[in-house]
Amino acid sequence: MSDPPPPAANGHTGLSRSNSFSQQSDDSQTAADFLRDQELLEADAREALPYSIDSCTKILGSLRQNVFACLTCNPPPPQPNDTWIPAGVCYACSVQCHGEHNLVEIFLKRNFTCDCGTTRIPSTSPCKLRLNDATDTKGGVHSEEPGANQYNQNFRNRFCACECDYDPFQQKGTMFQCLGLGTPETGGCGEDWYHPGCLVGLGPKWFEKMDGYGKAKSPKSSATGSALATIAEDGEQQGGDNVTGEAAVDDDDDPPMPPGFPGEDDFEGFLCYKCVESNPWIKQYAGIGAFLPAVFLDRPEADWDAVAVCKKRKAEDGPEEEAEAKRVKKETDTTDKAPSLEPAEAPSSAGVVSESAEGVPSETADASSTASCKLSTLPPAPTGRFSLFFSDRFRDTLCHCTPCYRRLNAHPQLLEEEEAYEPPLSADGDSQHGGSTLGSGSLLERGESALRNVDRVRAIEGVMAYNHLKEQLKPFFQQFAESGKAVGAEDIKAYFAKLRGDDTAIGDAAAAATGGAQGGEGEGADGRREQSGY
Repeated sequence: MSDPPPPAANGHTGLSRSNSFSQQSDDSQTAADFLRDQELLEADAREALPYSIDSCTKILGSLRQNVFACLTCNPPPPQPNDTWIPAGVCYACSVQCHGEHNLVEIFLKRNFTCDCGTTRIPSTSPCKLRLNDATDTKGGVHSEEPGANQYNQNFRNRFCACECDYDPFQQKGTMFQCLGLGTPETGGCGEDWYHPGCLVGLGPKWFEKMDGYGKAKSPKSSATGSALATIAEDGEQQGGDNVTGEAAVDDDDDPPMPPGFPGEDDFEGFLCYKCVESNPWIKQYAGIGAFLPAVFLDRPEADWDAVAVCKKRKAEDGPEEEAEAKRVKKETDTTDKAPSLEPAEAPSSAGVVSESAEGVPSETADASSTASCKLSTLPPAPTGRFSLFFSDRFRDTLCHCTPCYRRLNAHPQLLEEEEAYEPPLSADGDSQHGGSTLGSGSLLERGESALRNVDRVRAIEGVMAYNHLKEQLKPFFQQFAESGKAVGAEDIKAYFAKLRGDDTAIGDAAAAATGGAQGGEGEGADGRREQSGY
């Protein structure tokens, strides 16, 4: 029997490296499992990003579209009053040009043009999707003139009147987006997002002071519907739980809606108190037609206590009776507060503007007459700061006489429903490998994408090299796929070492070391002193 190879300097024998090739990694998996997991990941990517990411929307001009702010390219300054250039990019550019950056999803913004590739974005982050006029190739576009966009605090990842920095992993509950009547410069909010508690003056975390919040709750019925079931259910049952507020909050618990806030099924949208204050003429519609009663910002503390006591008392009667009481109260309030919009005399048929709301007849739009203005028949506007919530038919409630129409015309979103731009669905979204993005596609798809951006000679050479490597790798992976054996990291390293010829060198070194041991004092046949292993 031959002697074992001499120990290496680290105390292991020369066979220790080759033995490690057969050891499986702790995180190893079969080839079939890997392929299945890869397909699931790509399916998730297609579901999360189903739209085409081939075209920047800047060439389409100003649109109501989903906008993303890149905090990597345009980091906000430490001080709010410091000079700062905000910017937003479209859906496709957020993936293709800023996919590895820190992005804030702002959702829909009206009259917005993509800022990617303009002077608002550093030239080090050019647009990869638009055609470069200088080179007549796609990509490398920068320093173009930006559009006439309006920006608000959302572009620095700040939202609501409380000016909180939004963290999706820490934020609880639902935020609602204002329809927007004007920009911060004109006194509006610029389509900002609000916490329900901030709209009623209680703050974003008002619920943490409520008795019983965070305690385990039994399922109960919701009087506010199922738009967001968890929030609605919590909103119905908070009043009945009379326990300490120091209880820990479950991560899965959504906070309830604050007292005085409408049920989520009762409104389609809202105008925040900032936009209402900057357009006081709209205050008179509070509680009229499709507009809900005013939701006041400055609710007296006594009213808050009364509402809390009322909710606790009604909770003892059960959620169904409370829901019925809310429905009856709403119907009664609507009947009592909403005056008839029926004019005293039938207007002339000349210059009629059709109103489609039930019970609202056509009104004349004669500029010389103000008698037909609906506002003259309505009660005085409530005093104080408040937000206006409305149902989907609120435009039918608005007066369209000439003076009122001038006000509406300044805000087209009050005249007709806006159309939001959606990128076309990916053409290959339903195929086996389609719909993947540059950042989430497989290596094959990303390689194909890269090949489309190189010259023909290099592309052919790349395809030939790829096919050569594929033919060499196919039998290696095929044996694992057929046998179900786990593929370990060491197996892959060993195979590539073999492709590079490293295993031959290692084997030669081991053989030389063995021969040297037999020759004495670690000296090989060629007289060189050698050390086996690593």
